[in-house]
Amino acid sequence: MRIKFNYLKINALVFVLGLIFLPLTLGWAEEAQEIKTVSDVQEIKIPKEPKESPMIINGDNVEYSADSKEVVATGNIDVTYKGAKLTCNKLKVNMQSKEGVAEGNARLEDDKGVITGEKIAYDFANHTGIILNADFRANPYFGKARKMEKVSDTEYAIKNGYFTTCNLDHPHYRFDAKRINMIPGDKIQARQMTLYLGPFPLIYLPCFNYSMKEPIMHVQVEPGSRKEWGPYLLSTWRYNLTDNVNARVFLDYRIKLGLGEGFDLNYKNSLAGNGDFKYYYTDEKAQDLPADSPTEFQRYFLRWRHKWDIDPRTNFTAELYKITDERRKYDLNRNVLKDYFYREYEKDAQPLSYGLLHHAFNYSSLDILVQMRTNHWFDQVEKKPEINYNLPSLQLGETPFYFENSTQLGNYNKKATTLPVTPDDVTVMRFDTTNKVSLPLKIGFVQFKPFVSSRQTFYDKGANGQDGIVRTVFYSGADMSTKFYRIYETKTNFLGLDINGLRHIVTPSVAYLYTHTPTIPIDHIKQIDSVDAINRGSTASLSLSNKLQTKRNGASVDFVDFLITTDYVIDPKTGDNAFLTPRTGETLKDNFDDILFQLKVLPYSWMRFESDATFEHSDHTSLNYNKFALFNYGLTFDLGKERSLTFGQRYERKGSNEVTFGFDWRLTPKWKFSMYQRYNFKTSSIINYGWQEQQYTLTRDLHCWDLEMSLSKTKSTGASIYFTFRLKAFPENEFGFDQSVSRQNSGAR
Repeated sequence: MRIKFNYLKINALVFVLGLIFLPLTLGWAEEAQEIKTVSDVQEIKIPKEPKESPMIINGDNVEYSADSKEVVATGNIDVTYKGAKLTCNKLKVNMQSKEGVAEGNARLEDDKGVITGEKIAYDFANHTGIILNADFRANPYFGKARKMEKVSDTEYAIKNGYFTTCNLDHPHYRFDAKRINMIPGDKIQARQMTLYLGPFPLIYLPCFNYSMKEPIMHVQVEPGSRKEWGPYLLSTWRYNLTDNVNARVFLDYRIKLGLGEGFDLNYKNSLAGNGDFKYYYTDEKAQDLPADSPTEFQRYFLRWRHKWDIDPRTNFTAELYKITDERRKYDLNRNVLKDYFYREYEKDAQPLSYGLLHHAFNYSSLDILVQMRTNHWFDQVEKKPEINYNLPSLQLGETPFYFENSTQLGNYNKKATTLPVTPDDVTVMRFDTTNKVSLPLKIGFVQFKPFVSSRQTFYDKGANGQDGIVRTVFYSGADMSTKFYRIYETKTNFLGLDINGLRHIVTPSVAYLYTHTPTIPIDHIKQIDSVDAINRGSTASLSLSNKLQTKRNGASVDFVDFLITTDYVIDPKTGDNAFLTPRTGETLKDNFDDILFQLKVLPYSWMRFESDATFEHSDHTSLNYNKFALFNYGLTFDLGKERSLTFGQRYERKGSNEVTFGFDWRLTPKWKFSMYQRYNFKTSSIINYGWQEQQYTLTRDLHCWDLEMSLSKTKSTGASIYFTFRLKAFPENEFGFDQSVSRQNSGAR
């Protein structure tokens, strides 16, 4: 797509005028009853104290003794009292103490679960009792015990029994223990526990503590094979040390690299906050290396994160990352974070180590930040410390004016990415403050807010050795926006679109900013971040939002959402400090910056389309004008439970052109198939033409387990085969393979 320069200039004027003048138009007992003996099916209601429900006893034969105040019943008995229901073949209950004994197919049910047993001695008033030869179900747990005690309304004590999530009479797996304390919905504690797979004992633990509030598997094993690892086995054991501390232990073996081990601690404290600590270590024994290279490399990763809410207004957050990677000395492409914890690497390839204290005042906030570069190959700025004070828009007394302030004081050290320290390191102390005064107005149907501001920045030293320089920058500008809407009384189900009226909302906005020439040129200032690179400029930020809304099932839905944004640079400055670098012999003129497009369409509840694009009016360094530099789209079809299709494409003019396809389909109640494909249509400096990733997963329902059998082939890691066993009661598996946005490599944590 090519657009002539003059044509774009003409449309610039039309675009700006259209934003402002677009002409669219848019209302919650009785006394004791006599109890008789009945030889047929009876219902006896025992009166309770006022405001209490009576105990209801039904049975084939029910007798009451006024002397002993006991009810004796036989045959098809059920008792209902205080939310608990007891069924049995033989029952004896003292109506004063509310204690009873049930025998013969005894079954006790309440909102916490179901217990059956040979004999149940139960206190209806206190919801406590003892069950012999018990079977129990407290979803999602099942189990058996020689003796089970209902300690309270919410707690059970199990002796010589087991629990599992498999509901078969002979479960596929179970946890046997001498004693188990269970609070349904809260936690399980056990002593002398053994994990059995079928009839075979697998693991013995002297004690066990598990929180039911955390629906995650405690034992996870992933076997597989990867090109650079060879066959491997990754294992994780989750363990609750206390109510406030739980841990994960990692033990991994890779044929080509050796043993890897580590642990992860998660903790919480009502006084000092919560956080996590993670450590992973491997003495890697690499293969297929050059003859003069070492064959063993010490590699480890350490991470600590903590958050503390000191009071409602004050909180403290800290993160520490330390990586030691001897292999990186011989291969700069190696990174232990990338090789062993790819998920974390995807989120942040160079995580920051910092401590941040935040305090909110009535109308402002204060932040104190200390940031250190703990890994020398990370390109990061040290802040020792940086103090930020922010006062948002505040009305000045009874006047129509509003005042804003942002002040920052910091000591900065921008280190080079090599050791030892070189002259490339930049160290400076900087004090920066910005004061802004605005006057919000409404002129007709337009929200108009002009403003002026002044920014002063003090540097302890300049780029050329100067001491104590002060730079001043003046700004002025205005923000303008309005909103138009029009309602169309359109109701149709054409093509199944289910449109019940349409509302078209148009929101144009313009933000103009003029930056006066700074009193100190850029080349006299040490460059740390964007604060130091301020230059003269005049820019209008333009945006136009279009929405089409309709109602479906009584709720408003954005049927179409389309947003266009761009900047228009007015009178760009030329020379060494210019925003734009002109080509030889060319004088820079007013110019549009990149135009950004965002589109969301929801034609059906089961279909969604999202897209974004960047139209590069000029890349500022070459002749490549008026071209799309980036284009993405994603199309999702939800075709029923566990049946979906996804298509997507990512195009980069100077990079790749990748098409993705995802497919998840429940074939039968026992089998499910998933697939993910990623194909690149062109060669770039970092990606080659062809298949980049192919993943196929077949899932088999094994009653209480799901077995995933996966084949993965990627351009960088080659072919991998791996298996994942997932307990259905705990679907959130740490080693999950299913990702929709970005796909992980097998074995990635």
